[in-house]
Amino acid sequence: MQLGRRSLLLAAAAGTGAAATAGPAAAGPHKGGGPVVIGHRGAAGWRPEHTAPSYTHAVQTGADWIEPDLVPTKDHVLVVRHENEISQTTDVARHPEFADRRTTKTVDGRQVTGWFTEDFTLSELKTLRAVERLPAVRNRNTVFDGRAEVMTFQEVVDLARRLSREHGRTIAVFPETKHPTYFRSIGLPLEPKLAAAIRRNRLGRRECVVQSFEPTSLRRMTGLGVPLWQALGTTGGPYDLPSTTYRDMMTPAGLAGIADYADWIGPDKSSVAGTDLVAEAHAAGLRIGPYTFRAENQFLPERFRRGSGPNDFGDAFAEYALYYRMGVDAVVTDFPDLAVIARRS
Repeated sequence: MQLGRRSLLLAAAAGTGAAATAGPAAAGPHKGGGPVVIGHRGAAGWRPEHTAPSYTHAVQTGADWIEPDLVPTKDHVLVVRHENEISQTTDVARHPEFADRRTTKTVDGRQVTGWFTEDFTLSELKTLRAVERLPAVRNRNTVFDGRAEVMTFQEVVDLARRLSREHGRTIAVFPETKHPTYFRSIGLPLEPKLAAAIRRNRLGRRECVVQSFEPTSLRRMTGLGVPLWQALGTTGGPYDLPSTTYRDMMTPAGLAGIADYADWIGPDKSSVAGTDLVAEAHAAGLRIGPYTFRAENQFLPERFRRGSGPNDFGDAFAEYALYYRMGVDAVVTDFPDLAVIARRS
């Protein structure tokens, strides 16, 4: 059992934060000092998310970990998409051969209309191409639309290892199980496939950290020898525990409960500012990595906004500095290059 349990900016396109407990390299502070920088879906601020170019750019600009969100195909292969509904992240709507796949489903109690990975085989998904998910916010990224295919989790692992060799440092993968209760209900459980991939690739503590918003999913991943990360939302609670709220999970008692099975918590950054959550997480033996840091004004606190437009870049460096001073152990960011520059300051 690890100690974590129980007890600006456009040019850049081209405090230490150490927790009180020791632990495996990929699950602790950056070896050069300062928090771990996690490329959120790669470098989503600069490239369409969850693509090889996005992950590669993240590592080239200094990310320590890269994050793939995992959803299954019809033939039960884990692929990497923000959601199982793919109309916003692929060109599926432009494929007339798949027009009849458009449907409405209830996912985690919410009705969603579109095209879903679980209705496609891997070979069918491979005919699609990725597009920028936020074209109105990141219009510059649309130049890359149509250039990258949907990746499998295995391809992300292979890419991380190749990039590790090229850059002379270990790049960890940070997979998230998306909607695990839903996928279990339709006969496509995520955890067995993810566990098999971790074992097959012999991913250890320095190479893999598993995250989920659902505690039940994480508990199914214990015993694999990799750190576990409990993600925390801002409202409501985990879908698998309807009587539990995220707010309750962030109390000292709730943190102690998380420490029974996980090594990290990942709250929204708004849950950290102006609170004692960092100190309380460390007291529970947990590390803490808030999400999601972005550079555009609309995602920044008002005092860090610059210019007049919501998509103009603000003073992201000041925001990183604020959280680094708080003592966070990681940051999850769409702009890993900026987080790395701020870490060096």
